[in-house]
Amino acid sequence: MQKNGSAPEKSVESQSEGGLKGPENPSAPKVTKEEYKTMAEKASPPSPFLKNALMAFLIGGAICCLGEVLAQMYMQGGIEEKSARALVSVTLVGISALLTAFGVYDNIARVAGAGTLVPITGFANSVVSPAMEFQSEGFITGMGAKMFIVAGPVLVYGISAAVLYGLILWIFRLA
Repeated sequence: MQKNGSAPEKSVESQSEGGLKGPENPSAPKVTKEEYKTMAEKASPPSPFLKNALMAFLIGGAICCLGEVLAQMYMQGGIEEKSARALVSVTLVGISALLTAFGVYDNIARVAGAGTLVPITGFANSVVSPAMEFQSEGFITGMGAKMFIVAGPVLVYGISAAVLYGLILWIFRLA
């Protein structure tokens, strides 16, 4: 609050003439969008795109191969294919949760990047990590409230999309 009791003015950036100048710093030099882009490119370290893509492919593929090996093992043990595939998902989520709990999953993710996010193991990591981080705040207000902070939106939109697609299929089958 200011001295006169009114709320402080919000900082609004003026983009007139392509420059950025805020009321809090009127003497700031104007920077055009092109100059800002050049400065940002100079300040950003180069990304080893090819290496990152290769590691994501290899490690993500290895996770998927592990899933196939597990499925084959379960089927060799007498479990029917549909049940074996479901058991693979449960097993991969469990392994991922354990690796996250022991701090190993984050190290793998640093190397693999998106390769660990796409398979189902990334989902388990996105649930377990916030739960572990906020466990000191209590069982309900910490772990319970924060567990789905990352995975929650994925679940909401995934379930919503599944319902929408199901309705579309149901409507067209009746037509």
